[in-house]
Amino acid sequence: MANHKSALKRIRSNRVKQLRNKYQHKTTRNAVRNLRALTDKKEAEALLPKVASMLDKLAKNNVIHKNKAGNLKSKLTKQVASL
Repeated sequence: MANHKSALKRIRSNRVKQLRNKYQHKTTRNAVRNLRALTDKKEAEALLPKVASMLDKLAKNNVIHKNKAGNLKSKLTKQVASL
């Protein structure tokens, strides 16, 4: 158990950040899955920038690695272009 007030506060703030990161990561994964499932090119082209932005934000906050975000964006772009 933590012995200092600041350590207790750090535990609380870490939990809040963990929940936020978990929510954002899951939301992004669902968006990627939905984008991959689309067959209409217009819909996919409209959704791609939003998903790319979500991936960039996760990478910026170190929720996912920047190369993983780049690889996902690349694969999604190629997939949308091939529709």
